[in-house]
Amino acid sequence: MNEQDKLLKRVSELESLNDQLMAELRYLDGLLKKIGFAQGLKTLKFAALEMIDQDKNTP
Repeated sequence: MNEQDKLLKRVSELESLNDQLMAELRYLDGLLKKIGFAQGLKTLKFAALEMIDQDKNTP
């Protein structure tokens, strides 16, 4: 297998992994919306950052 074939195989593997991860993110985003996070992951991230900020400001 030459170098170009190896690179094409690696690109294919990365594309497959990206597809899997995107599917998981879409699924998780949908679940979060169903349990009350209005904008899914975006809302969850905001809530998590607020909690971290509150913990830093608590004596």
